Amino acid sequence: MGNIGLKPAEVEKYLGIMITSDVKCLQQCEYAYSKANKVMGMIKRTISFKEPKIMLNLYKTLVRPYVEYSSSAWNPYYKKDNELLERIQHRYTKMIKDMRDKDRLKCLRLWKLEERRNRQDLIEVFKMYKGYSSVVLQELFVLDINCKGTRGHSCKLVKARCTRDITKYFFSNKVINRWNALDQSAVDASSISAFRNYLEKVRSNRMGFFMG
Repeated sequence: MGNIGLKPAEVEKYLGIMITSDVKCLQQCEYAYSKANKVMGMIKRTISFKEPKIMLNLYKTLVRPYVEYSSSAWNPYYKKDNELLERIQHRYTKMIKDMRDKDRLKCLRLWKLEERRNRQDLIEVFKMYKGYSSVVLQELFVLDINCKGTRGHSCKLVKARCTRDITKYFFSNKVINRWNALDQSAVDASSISAFRNYLEKVRSNRMGFFMG
C-alpha cells in the first residue's frame, strides 16, 4: 500500500472486534471474557452490599456489555466458546446475596448469554427489514419470492447451502432458520420494542427456541 509492503498478521483489532486470519471467534471470546472478568473482579472487591437489585444493575451496565458488544459479527458456534462466555454470568450470579444455591437465572429473570446473542441476531434482521438500520436487508439476504401459504410470514429468507462451518454459522446464514420460524405478527411489529416483547413471548412458549 503506497509502495510499502504490508506485514501479514494473524489477528487485528477492528472497531473493538478481534479479527483473525482464520475468521474464527476464539480470540474475540477470550478478549471479551478477559475484559468482563476484570470488571467483575473489581465489583467483587469493592461492593460489599451485594443485594440482587444493586448487583443486577452493575452486571447489566458494567459487565454484560463486554460479552455482547457487536455480537452479531462474532456470535460463537463452538461449544467451548459458548461455555467460556457463560462462565462470566454463572460466576457473577454466585456473588449475589442468597443466590448461590438457587436456580439463579430463573430467580434473577436472566436469559443465557447464548439466547441473548441469538435474539440480538433476530433484532438486527428486523431493523434491516423495517429500514431502521443503515444496512439494507438485500445486501446480506435473499428474499424467498416463492414463499406461499398461511404458515410463518411473508418475509422469509432463502438459506444458502454451505459446506464450511465458517459460512454455515455466519450471521447472514445462521439467523435464517430462526427468522423464518417467526409468524406474521412478529415481522409486522410496529417498533423494535414491540418486536422485543414478541420475542419474550416466544421464549416463554417455545422452549429452546433461542438455543443452538
